[in-house]
Amino acid sequence: MSVTGSHRYNGRLACRFDPAGVTTPAFVVDEGLLADNLAILARVKEQTGCRILLALKCFAMFSVFPLLRQVLDGVCCSSPHEARLGREEFGREVHTFAAAYSPDDIRQLAVISDHLVFNSFAQWQQYGGPAAARAKAAGRDLAFGLRINPEHSEGTTPLYDPCAPGSRLGIRRVDFRTDLLDGISGLHWHNLCEQDADCLQRTVAAVEHRFGDIIPRMTYVNFGGGHHVTRPGYQLALLIDTINDFQKRWNVQVYLEPGEAVALNAGYLVTTVLDVVQADLPVAIIDASVPAHMPDVLEMPYRPHIIGSAEPGKKTWTCRVGGLSCLAGDVAGEYSFDQPLTPGSRVVFTDMAIYTMVKTNTFNGVQLPSILRYQPDKDRLHLVRRFSYEDFRSRLS
Repeated sequence: MSVTGSHRYNGRLACRFDPAGVTTPAFVVDEGLLADNLAILARVKEQTGCRILLALKCFAMFSVFPLLRQVLDGVCCSSPHEARLGREEFGREVHTFAAAYSPDDIRQLAVISDHLVFNSFAQWQQYGGPAAARAKAAGRDLAFGLRINPEHSEGTTPLYDPCAPGSRLGIRRVDFRTDLLDGISGLHWHNLCEQDADCLQRTVAAVEHRFGDIIPRMTYVNFGGGHHVTRPGYQLALLIDTINDFQKRWNVQVYLEPGEAVALNAGYLVTTVLDVVQADLPVAIIDASVPAHMPDVLEMPYRPHIIGSAEPGKKTWTCRVGGLSCLAGDVAGEYSFDQPLTPGSRVVFTDMAIYTMVKTNTFNGVQLPSILRYQPDKDRLHLVRRFSYEDFRSRLS
């Protein structure tokens, strides 16, 4: 695996469905692999009593929510639209956090959220009362929390580090107002990105050092996301011990809100080679686009795995794989294959359930990938949605 700034695991060597039977481009999510991930998360819940939320910013495929809610306790959201999707489609707890809210955000979120987390004391003072009153008028209970900044970084990519110097996310200890905690029942932090339990263990120590006098006043603490719980080799026992020790020490309910761990390695992007052009080496152009369909490849950046490929030069034929948009940098990376790719060849990218469907865009008007579910018990591909010109047009004016 060749990855820059990412610990993403791309080890699946094959998919269980026949890519030739997929009209491309298309995302395919394997429900059996989702169930495997859920079994690991269920074990964490059973051995700790913690509650686990699905981070919709990472994976929001609501057609599989009936499967996910058999294990997960709810969703965490970052906007009224996500919160509404969680309320209507998931139907369990809805936790909402945003860097800032508008008055209209509060009007909507107060009646669809169960937990509303603020990023500053100024917003808590401005909106806490109106949100509580609106929720009460609607006959709903609404809990409030604050996001803290532990000022402890574990990540190596500044773009994904909420604790990097100058971060706008979370309240630092120097700015924390212990006199404004009436009505606050929870603390939330987030500082991990695709990381292991030892990173969490060090973060917990940093939080306890800075906020140890605040935690006893809370009923719950949210450890945020970035926990790569379902990655092979993850230190699951250490995660369980860390959660149990924290809950016992502070007598609070712990929440986790992983996104990647829920759907890690459970999805694919199936594409077709349209042409092979010659540059400094052959370039296979596929019917998908990296910036439009898998933007994390450029934002992280990282090199996604392609089934049947190896590092450049390791197999007989080496090429560059690129998309069909006009962006010069629309390139997934360089790969080698046993046989040359030709027009019509299927190219299947792994680990494409997370941060893909939620980030797709219509740059250049390129065709949005269809969304399919693979049901291994029936060996059946089920088309969930196919997109059209109207989906492109409706986003414009």
